[in-house]
Amino acid sequence: MNAPIHNISFPVSEPGALAQNEAYFLLREEGREVRLRFHDYDDIYRRPGLYEQLFYQRLRCDSPRKAHDVLTRVLQDNQVELSSLRVLDLGAGNGMVGELLDAARVVGVDISQAARDACERDRPNAYDAYYVADMSQLDRDTAEEMKRWQIDCLTCIAALGFGDIPVPAFASAFNLVRDGGWAAFNIKETFLHESDRSGFSRLVKYLLVSDTLEVHHLERYRHRLSIDGEPLFYYVLVGRKRSDIAKGMIAECSPF
Repeated sequence: MNAPIHNISFPVSEPGALAQNEAYFLLREEGREVRLRFHDYDDIYRRPGLYEQLFYQRLRCDSPRKAHDVLTRVLQDNQVELSSLRVLDLGAGNGMVGELLDAARVVGVDISQAARDACERDRPNAYDAYYVADMSQLDRDTAEEMKRWQIDCLTCIAALGFGDIPVPAFASAFNLVRDGGWAAFNIKETFLHESDRSGFSRLVKYLLVSDTLEVHHLERYRHRLSIDGEPLFYYVLVGRKRSDIAKGMIAECSPF
């Protein structure tokens, strides 16, 4: 991908003054300065190469590679080859994770049409299919079509928390995976703190202790740097699905 070099700068502020979901950067283009939040994904995806330059070059995000390596190692320990699996990549974005997955089938899904457009522009061979859909409100035809892929592995990298993917959407994707299949995702470290009472934190804590997911690997690692140059730590989790997430738990962890 031959993308332009973007003129990016970060605001001067006190370290830690902005929460991770409030962080923004300044983009100089066509003689003007544009302010974009890190979560303004559609605006970022529409600019070729900006996502990669911002998160992977400037902020040194390592999550796709880390998750891929951990998933591959866990599968090998269980005598399973990634190349034999049918993977659903939730929050697929522009295909950063999908292009790493040497699986039998890789299906992407994202709520953003801009993400799919960026993937088709930059990584057209990352997925066997790419759905633009809200997983928490799937229409019947799309749900039936996705079931026909016979998914036995779910990946969701750098897309959970902050409201990007709500609990019902994650649960819907997780429940598409056959029992005995695999799941690999990452979460901000604070989601495991006792003080975090958010819905997604409650769901993850439930998965860690219930019979729904058999945890094979849980590791704290540096996800990326903040705009202040400080490390942001996440957990990567790989486990084997034992049963669907119950409707009652989804409701309990979802906002009213």
